[in-house]
Amino acid sequence: MQPTGPSLDDYHGVMSKANKCPNRHKKRMDVAKAKKLKAKLKREERKRKQREADALGEDAPPRQIPRTLETLRERDSTMVTMDNFEDMDVDEFSSYFQKSYVPKVLITSSANPNLKTRLFLKEMERVIPNSTVFHRRQAKIKNIVKQAQEHGFTDIVVINEDRKEPSSMLISHLPEGPTCFFRLSNVKLTKHIKRDWKEITTHRPEVLWSNFRTRLGVGIGRMFASLFHYEPQFTGRRIVTFHNQRDYIFFRHHRYEFKKDGTKAALRELGPRFTLKLRSVQKGTFESKTGEYQWIITNKRHQMESSRRRFHL
Repeated sequence: MQPTGPSLDDYHGVMSKANKCPNRHKKRMDVAKAKKLKAKLKREERKRKQREADALGEDAPPRQIPRTLETLRERDSTMVTMDNFEDMDVDEFSSYFQKSYVPKVLITSSANPNLKTRLFLKEMERVIPNSTVFHRRQAKIKNIVKQAQEHGFTDIVVINEDRKEPSSMLISHLPEGPTCFFRLSNVKLTKHIKRDWKEITTHRPEVLWSNFRTRLGVGIGRMFASLFHYEPQFTGRRIVTFHNQRDYIFFRHHRYEFKKDGTKAALRELGPRFTLKLRSVQKGTFESKTGEYQWIITNKRHQMESSRRRFHL
């Protein structure tokens, strides 16, 4: 008789033992063991369903779509596609997509940044081609915008920090805007994901921005794309991803490597890694006092969120 694998009763038994254990250290070890056992059960269940689907072939039932906030998203009047986006030829980034200029990006920070913020600036300079880090010191953003225009820069990226951690990102498209302000979180540098910055080559990366489905979201995606050169160098096999999920924008930087047979490719993350949350979109360049806002989240955020299944991007 062949021995059977772990069952759901084994998982409940380990959890019951952990709940009754008075020793915190042993309880923590039992809980970790139970979680590992539960993950193993899930993997075996997925493999079993996959074997059944392969055996049935074309007669296999269709794969069910999980019921999440993303899949149950409510449609609204601002949702568009790339085919019916009317402002594509007349917005602020139309000249970039017509390949009329090469992006040149200025990256700076708040005054006297901490070490982690300085390292983050350096890594962003490696990710974005034709970019330059400017040590701001005590200069005002308005003066930086004016000098950047005189030196031919097309975009400005400002990284602010709070409690010695990068906390927000300001992106201003020159010379006519718009200016977007994002909350910045979950910043992981190259060393935090156990990678070496020397793996990042100087090749121009491919840019992928996905799941931006509203008029506002498509504009934000086009702004991200305009930071990078419109002709990627495929020999470098670098790809930069901006993925929107429930109005959180996840940034990832990978290099893909093909298998020996050439049919599959594997991804290797290079870093950095961070998450953005849009807070405001302002017309024109940065203007803190008299600027006109196209879209903004105020302190009364929950009044804008009439439904958990409705998103802005």
